[in-house]
Amino acid sequence: MNTRSFDSLTEREILALAITLEEEDARIYADFAEGLREHYPGSADVFLGMRQEEIVHRDRLFKLFTERFGDHVPLLRREDIRGFLKRRPLWLMRPLGLETVRKQAAVMELETRYFYERAAGRAQDPSIRQLLNALAMEEQSHSDRAEELESEKLQPDTRHEEDEVRRRLFLMQIVQPGLAGLMDGSVSTLAPVFAAAFATRSSRDAFLVGMAASIGAGISMGFAEALSDDGNITGRGRPWMRGTICGLMTTLGGVGHTLPYLLPHFQTATTLAVAVVVAELFAISWIRKKYMDTPFLAAAMQVVVGGLLVFLTGILIGSS
Repeated sequence: MNTRSFDSLTEREILALAITLEEEDARIYADFAEGLREHYPGSADVFLGMRQEEIVHRDRLFKLFTERFGDHVPLLRREDIRGFLKRRPLWLMRPLGLETVRKQAAVMELETRYFYERAAGRAQDPSIRQLLNALAMEEQSHSDRAEELESEKLQPDTRHEEDEVRRRLFLMQIVQPGLAGLMDGSVSTLAPVFAAAFATRSSRDAFLVGMAASIGAGISMGFAEALSDDGNITGRGRPWMRGTICGLMTTLGGVGHTLPYLLPHFQTATTLAVAVVVAELFAISWIRKKYMDTPFLAAAMQVVVGGLLVFLTGILIGSS
């Protein structure tokens, strides 16, 4: 699907996109309220209030749009523009967890605030710039309101001591690119390393192939991550930083089970390499459980099964 960069948008298109974003967020907050109504009626009312404020924002944007550009508002959606986060459809799940919804709402408001701040910086028209700056400030108050939900009917052991929005930013800027790189490096290099090992029965050859595959994959993944999102709207950080993290972790994932082949004895090196692979796969499962809210057993099954299939592929090809 073709997408456009944020910097290519005109003021007319920026306002049209903002109208769509406010309409989408209003619908999501209404779904949050419906999902929470049975168990958390107070929180549901908060989300209905946030929905109403999003509607007011949309109306203010629409009024300014019609004054400046006429009645027709072109359809621009978040998926048409590079840089927006892909939102998990949590509002379709039943029952909704209050903590899960609160985290999602905080991230939504943070992303919207980044959008308005970025848009205001590009606007040349004073009235447009003034409205966008005002909306950015109001989105901050929404974030504060979402944070207040932490204390409503949450058990003490489920409350986070750290600020959840900062945690989500850490997740987006550091953990996600690092985890993507580690998974790719650990799994994608298994086949070439073990194929070379069993084809040649040479530790040196396996080591050279493994290093080449690891470094090559690190460079490729690093560039792919850096080019995927400039971070201006999402707050995911500098592209070069995410690309560097992703590239280094990809390389590390492959180098881990390559280093044992520095040992000259082939059987010993292979045994140690297999042990390192097992440790890598379970480390990935633990990281997914801790930061990505994935149950450990489910994460382990997904990662281990995938890694095992690639591992066996390498051995079969190398032994043929």
